Amino acid sequence: MDQALYVRFQGTERHERGHYPGVFILANELAAQGRLTEEQYRFWRSNNDWYDTNYPNPSHVDARVYDPEVHPGAVAWFKSSAVELTSRVDGYLELLAAHGVECQRLETTNPGHVIYEDDYQVVVMPETEPNHS
Repeated sequence: MDQALYVRFQGTERHERGHYPGVFILANELAAQGRLTEEQYRFWRSNNDWYDTNYPNPSHVDARVYDPEVHPGAVAWFKSSAVELTSRVDGYLELLAAHGVECQRLETTNPGHVIYEDDYQVVVMPETEPNHS
């Protein structure tokens, strides 16, 4: 099998828009609902701020990238070379697990039709459920 070029961390239940939400959406929803402990909130806030400071947010580059009418089902995948980004995901996975939110790690060489790309990630329209290991 080819080496995976893309990695995604997502929930195991479909979101109301039909896709499986990524760990950032899931953590953001817990924070918005006021369900995080003070320690979890500090982790969430400081790490979200770190990501916002150090890496491009696709929706800041293209406000329509996640628009459900323009790109229904669009999801982001890390490039496997973005080790610094993916190494911080473990804390989000621990936070979500503490609230009973199950997540999975997917890897693929073909996540779908790319609608946004930078040095660290792609946002895609999935063509089908990606092959993953």
